[in-house]
Amino acid sequence: MLWIKALHIVFIASWFAGLFYLPRIFVNLAQETEVASRERLLGMARRLYRFTGMISLVALALGVWLLVLTWQFWKGPGNGWLHAKLFLVVLVIGYQHACGSLLKKFEHGKNVRSHVWYRWFNEVPVLLMLAIVILVVVKPF
Repeated sequence: MLWIKALHIVFIASWFAGLFYLPRIFVNLAQETEVASRERLLGMARRLYRFTGMISLVALALGVWLLVLTWQFWKGPGNGWLHAKLFLVVLVIGYQHACGSLLKKFEHGKNVRSHVWYRWFNEVPVLLMLAIVILVVVKPF
Protein backbone atom coordinates (compact mmCIF):
# COMPACT_ATOMS: atom_id res chain seq x y z
CA MET A 1 0.00 0.00 0.00
CA LEU A 2 2.91 2.38 0.62
CA TRP A 3 3.92 2.10 -3.05
CA ILE A 4 0.42 3.07 -4.11
CA LYS A 5 0.44 6.01 -1.69
CA ALA A 6 3.86 7.18 -2.92
CA LEU A 7 2.77 7.01 -6.56
CA HIS A 8 -0.48 8.79 -5.69
CA ILE A 9 1.48 11.67 -4.15
CA VAL A 10 3.80 11.90 -7.17
CA PHE A 11 0.91 11.97 -9.63
CA ILE A 12 -1.01 14.49 -7.52
CA ALA A 13 2.05 16.76 -7.46
CA SER A 14 2.40 16.39 -11.23
CA TRP A 15 -1.29 17.10 -11.78
CA PHE A 16 -1.12 20.26 -9.70
CA ALA A 17 2.07 21.37 -11.45
CA GLY A 18 0.08 21.36 -14.68
CA LEU A 19 -2.81 23.18 -13.03
CA PHE A 20 -0.40 25.82 -11.71
CA TYR A 21 1.21 26.40 -15.10
CA LEU A 22 -1.73 26.24 -17.52
CA PRO A 23 -3.38 29.45 -16.27
CA ARG A 24 0.04 31.15 -16.47
CA ILE A 25 -0.02 30.36 -20.17
CA PHE A 26 -3.52 31.88 -20.26
CA VAL A 27 -2.10 35.07 -18.71
CA ASN A 28 0.39 35.28 -21.57
CA LEU A 29 -2.26 34.43 -24.17
CA ALA A 30 -4.52 37.20 -22.86
CA GLN A 31 -1.69 39.70 -23.39
CA GLU A 32 -0.24 38.38 -26.66
CA THR A 33 -0.95 40.20 -29.90
CA GLU A 34 1.62 38.56 -32.20
CA VAL A 35 0.10 35.67 -34.19
CA ALA A 36 3.17 33.41 -34.15
CA SER A 37 3.64 33.76 -30.40
CA ARG A 38 -0.04 33.20 -29.81
CA GLU A 39 0.02 29.95 -31.82
CA ARG A 40 3.09 28.77 -29.91
CA LEU A 41 1.37 29.48 -26.59
CA LEU A 42 -1.81 27.74 -27.76
CA GLY A 43 0.23 24.67 -28.71
CA MET A 44 1.88 24.66 -25.30
CA ALA A 45 -1.49 25.01 -23.58
CA ARG A 46 -3.06 22.18 -25.63
CA ARG A 47 -0.22 19.78 -24.89
CA LEU A 48 -0.15 20.69 -21.20
CA TYR A 49 -3.93 20.29 -20.89
CA ARG A 50 -3.82 16.82 -22.50
CA PHE A 51 -0.87 15.76 -20.36
CA THR A 52 -2.51 17.09 -17.20
CA GLY A 53 -5.67 15.19 -18.07
CA MET A 54 -3.79 11.90 -18.37
CA ILE A 55 -1.89 12.54 -15.14
CA SER A 56 -5.12 13.36 -13.32
CA LEU A 57 -6.68 10.04 -14.36
CA VAL A 58 -3.74 8.11 -12.90
CA ALA A 59 -3.78 10.20 -9.71
CA LEU A 60 -7.52 9.67 -9.28
CA ALA A 61 -7.28 5.93 -10.00
CA LEU A 62 -4.54 5.56 -7.38
CA GLY A 63 -6.63 7.56 -4.90
CA VAL A 64 -9.65 5.33 -5.48
CA TRP A 65 -7.41 2.28 -5.06
CA LEU A 66 -6.18 3.61 -1.71
CA LEU A 67 -9.73 4.35 -0.63
CA VAL A 68 -10.86 0.82 -1.50
CA LEU A 69 -7.90 -0.78 0.27
CA THR A 70 -8.61 1.14 3.47
CA TRP A 71 -12.41 1.29 3.31
CA GLN A 72 -12.95 -0.33 6.71
CA PHE A 73 -10.90 2.40 8.34
CA TRP A 74 -12.83 5.25 6.69
CA LYS A 75 -16.29 3.95 7.55
CA GLY A 76 -16.00 4.89 11.24
CA PRO A 77 -16.75 8.21 12.92
CA GLY A 78 -14.29 11.11 12.89
CA ASN A 79 -13.57 11.03 9.19
CA GLY A 80 -15.28 14.25 8.16
CA TRP A 81 -11.94 15.49 6.85
CA LEU A 82 -12.05 12.76 4.19
CA HIS A 83 -15.47 13.86 2.99
CA ALA A 84 -14.26 17.46 2.84
CA LYS A 85 -11.14 16.36 0.96
CA LEU A 86 -13.17 14.39 -1.58
CA PHE A 87 -15.40 17.43 -2.10
CA LEU A 88 -12.32 19.56 -2.77
CA VAL A 89 -11.03 16.93 -5.21
CA VAL A 90 -14.30 17.30 -7.13
CA LEU A 91 -13.64 21.07 -7.21
CA VAL A 92 -10.13 20.42 -8.58
CA ILE A 93 -11.64 18.28 -11.34
CA GLY A 94 -14.10 21.09 -12.07
CA TYR A 95 -11.22 23.57 -12.19
CA GLN A 96 -9.43 21.41 -14.73
CA HIS A 97 -12.55 21.28 -16.89
CA ALA A 98 -12.89 25.06 -16.58
CA CYS A 99 -9.32 25.32 -17.89
CA GLY A 100 -10.36 23.20 -20.87
CA SER A 101 -13.30 25.49 -21.54
CA LEU A 102 -11.08 28.58 -21.34
CA LEU A 103 -8.57 26.95 -23.68
CA LYS A 104 -11.33 26.38 -26.26
CA LYS A 105 -12.28 30.05 -26.03
CA PHE A 106 -8.68 31.03 -26.73
CA GLU A 107 -8.56 28.61 -29.67
CA HIS A 108 -11.68 30.17 -31.18
CA GLY A 109 -10.57 33.75 -30.47
CA LYS A 110 -13.43 34.31 -28.02
CA ASN A 111 -11.54 35.14 -24.85
CA VAL A 112 -13.15 38.08 -23.04
CA ARG A 113 -11.12 38.01 -19.83
CA SER A 114 -8.07 40.10 -18.96
CA HIS A 115 -4.64 38.89 -17.97
CA VAL A 116 -5.39 40.16 -14.45
CA TRP A 117 -8.39 37.85 -14.20
CA TYR A 118 -6.21 34.91 -15.22
CA ARG A 119 -3.65 35.88 -12.58
CA TRP A 120 -6.36 35.56 -9.94
CA PHE A 121 -7.75 32.40 -11.55
CA ASN A 122 -4.25 30.94 -11.27
CA GLU A 123 -4.45 31.16 -7.46
CA VAL A 124 -7.41 28.77 -7.18
CA PRO A 125 -5.42 25.50 -7.41
CA VAL A 126 -2.94 26.83 -4.84
CA LEU A 127 -5.75 27.36 -2.35
CA LEU A 128 -7.33 24.00 -3.17
CA MET A 129 -4.05 22.15 -2.73
CA LEU A 130 -3.36 23.98 0.54
CA ALA A 131 -6.78 23.02 1.91
CA ILE A 132 -6.44 19.40 0.77
CA VAL A 133 -2.98 18.98 2.30
CA ILE A 134 -4.15 20.50 5.58
CA LEU A 135 -7.15 18.17 5.65
CA VAL A 136 -5.02 15.09 4.95
CA VAL A 137 -2.22 15.92 7.39
CA VAL A 138 -4.04 17.66 10.25
CA LYS A 139 -7.41 15.83 9.96
CA PRO A 140 -9.21 18.67 11.77
CA PHE A 141 -12.61 16.91 11.94
